[in-house]
Amino acid sequence: MTADLAAITGIGSVSPHGPLAGLIPPRSAEPESITAWTTSGLRRAFLVKPFRPASVVPGLKTRRLDRLSAWALVASSLAIQDAGIDLSQVDRSRVAVVFGTGLGCAELTEAFFQSAAANGWSGTDPSPFPEGLANSPASHVALWHELRGPNITVGSKGVSGECALIQAASLLRHGQADLVVVLAGDTLTRAVYEWYEVAGLLSPACYNAGPVLEDGGFVPSEGVAALVLEPAGRRDARSYANFISGRWASGERETIRQMLGSLVPTLTICAGNGAPCATGSTAALAREISGANANVISAQPVAGGLADAGALLHLVLALSSRPPSGEALLLGTTGDGGFAAVLLELP
Repeated sequence: MTADLAAITGIGSVSPHGPLAGLIPPRSAEPESITAWTTSGLRRAFLVKPFRPASVVPGLKTRRLDRLSAWALVASSLAIQDAGIDLSQVDRSRVAVVFGTGLGCAELTEAFFQSAAANGWSGTDPSPFPEGLANSPASHVALWHELRGPNITVGSKGVSGECALIQAASLLRHGQADLVVVLAGDTLTRAVYEWYEVAGLLSPACYNAGPVLEDGGFVPSEGVAALVLEPAGRRDARSYANFISGRWASGERETIRQMLGSLVPTLTICAGNGAPCATGSTAALAREISGANANVISAQPVAGGLADAGALLHLVLALSSRPPSGEALLLGTTGDGGFAAVLLELP
């Protein structure tokens, strides 16, 4: 089934597991106490440990960037390296960037509005504003790598990562690009964490130094995952997985059934972003679509904490577990009837 498919040939990530090229070695990550801001009592999250981007990607200058843009630059560079691509030998006008995010550059956006609150609009520091735009990470990736193809930023409640992957595959299939760097991620800030608290979305594990259980909430996370997507067979390269088809819709489950036809996926990768997979609506939808005996796997909670953009990290973690070959369904829901589904072939 490899003809006309889009192959995932490179992986890069910046996550609580650190900056890595390729699959993330199977290991658990534990939430850490938040020290970046003052909290009333214990508050925990899956955090990216501080590192120097230039120590991973020589020459990279990120001093004025939001952490999300800096991580996107590192993750994209690692993914391109992992794919074994020499960009100097590629038509860069045919290389696209697609970025999925739920909250965008929240860190500098937060800094801009805090400056306004403290000093009034006339005294606001304008320097954070340009770097607070949601499409800044995709723009910086294109500028650093000198990529002149389509540049798209996607924000879709709960399923931004899935939609970015579907959009990237669409660019290849319609001949609008020969290669796509697709990324998804978010940073965790004080305002984001406190919003999760007020909305009642967090797991009790955020307030207790105990194990993370599927108990009805989630532990927030942060990070960026990047994939290189190119036509299968375009060159002699390893393929982690092949993209077959993808759909997103609101409420119409028949859309997924039409995509699958008579095919029953070997497994479903449950991208329950912002909700535990086993107890969330994603697992219920997986069993409704694939049957009561569906082999549903849930990636580590560190991916579920990326409430809108965790699908690519879910996928990387699932592939790290060495699933059997066959068809796999990457499935995410928005919590209000919407969903995104990606059908993959695992070599």
